[in-house]
Amino acid sequence: MVSTKEQHNEAMDTVVEEMVEEQTAGEQEVSEENVDTRYEDLVKQLEEQQQRYLRAQADFDNFRRRTVKEKEELGQYASMKLIGQLLPIVDNFERAIVASSANNDFESLAKGVDMIFRQLTQTLEQEGLKPMEVVGEPFNPEFHQAIMQVESEEHEEGIVVEEVQKGYILKDKVLRPAMVKVSS
Repeated sequence: MVSTKEQHNEAMDTVVEEMVEEQTAGEQEVSEENVDTRYEDLVKQLEEQQQRYLRAQADFDNFRRRTVKEKEELGQYASMKLIGQLLPIVDNFERAIVASSANNDFESLAKGVDMIFRQLTQTLEQEGLKPMEVVGEPFNPEFHQAIMQVESEEHEEGIVVEEVQKGYILKDKVLRPAMVKVSS
């Protein structure tokens, strides 16, 4: 069995010999010394090109490995920014729980939870999360999940009459469809 390297070397030798023959075919008198020198020059050039090719291939392999590694790290730490933005909200929830256990002021607790909810909603909106507005809209299976059909004299057939669970869109993609009741 002939190795790939040996086949490659044989092919290189054949190419070099053909190149030498083509150049010398038009010349009437060529000394053997000139042919040997020209042959050696061509072999050197071919070896240099082969080394360039091998270096370029190694550079590409290194680039590919580095890119795969960076992609894995990006996926692993993609949520880091969002988690950092959510930590102050978690802190506020902890403060609200501690404050509510210290005194039984439920009105203050309700106000605090409402403020924390608005802070959470604002943070999520900054990341591109938007709630769907569905009541009164025509039913669309890409955005809505019908869980029930109800008789309605106010709305035409196929119109969302009630939202059971909010749906959300993240940037331009449906993150969670809205669970809705549809008029029949």
